[in-house]
Amino acid sequence: MKIIHTVAGLRAELAAHPAAPAFVPTMGNLHDGHLALIKQAREIVAGSGSPVVASIFVNRLQFGPNEDFDTYPRTLERDAELLAQAGCDVLFAPSEAELYPQPQGYKVVPPTELADILEGAFRPGFFTGVCTVVHKLFNLVQPRVAVFGKKDYQQLMVIRNMVIQMGLPIDIRGGETLRADDGLALSSRNGYLSADERAEAVQLSVVLRSVKDKVAAARASSALTQASIATMEAQAQAALDARGWKTDYIMVRRQRDLLPATDAELAQGEPLVGVAASRLGKTRLIDNLEF
Repeated sequence: MKIIHTVAGLRAELAAHPAAPAFVPTMGNLHDGHLALIKQAREIVAGSGSPVVASIFVNRLQFGPNEDFDTYPRTLERDAELLAQAGCDVLFAPSEAELYPQPQGYKVVPPTELADILEGAFRPGFFTGVCTVVHKLFNLVQPRVAVFGKKDYQQLMVIRNMVIQMGLPIDIRGGETLRADDGLALSSRNGYLSADERAEAVQLSVVLRSVKDKVAAARASSALTQASIATMEAQAQAALDARGWKTDYIMVRRQRDLLPATDAELAQGEPLVGVAASRLGKTRLIDNLEF
């Protein structure tokens, strides 16, 4: 695997390959979930001559003023070893000065109806930062396919819609969420948890599974409505917060656009997703389940 730190070096390396790459952008501090995305990209391009490219860049633009940009773990040497073992061909790891040689005055601002709900409501400007850096990386890497984890469900949807509206010739693929044996979704921020917090953290997935089971039962009895969903959401949040969590949201939304389903849609079996974000101690965790 080649490790490249400059835009010029990246372009020179990719020019030597006969086909456009598969791309997995990350912020580093990698875990098995990231490596599964690399392996998925490897399978997609198998036999095509396309390289698998990963990027590691901690993007200041998507961090709020009170978030963990300065303390976010930078583990480049370890990450590079893991990427090489997973089948990555090229690692692009630019400095901030390399990727943003000037203040980034031009930004990609996603539509408010998707970007200002859920995560966007609690992290203003987050998806503008995500879209801006991802669009810039797409311009540099010029991939034919890019793989993003489904754990960041709203992010995947925002990026997918950006690619469609901008007319970018990139196939966006979602990678399934990897979980620890107890059900906790793998996340770089899990490393912030103390031993006691790590044992408690599984409750986020527990309450989501409970919501999923309640939705299934209500569907089976033709009793699934907006009102019953609101009750499930409130009960799930109360259950978490009673254990010492500080919950931003637990909501059931349509898979296709993350908006609430109407009663008519619910009666017709609209595909749903439960999305959640809650803080345990100083660590904010997110998770989701489709149903």
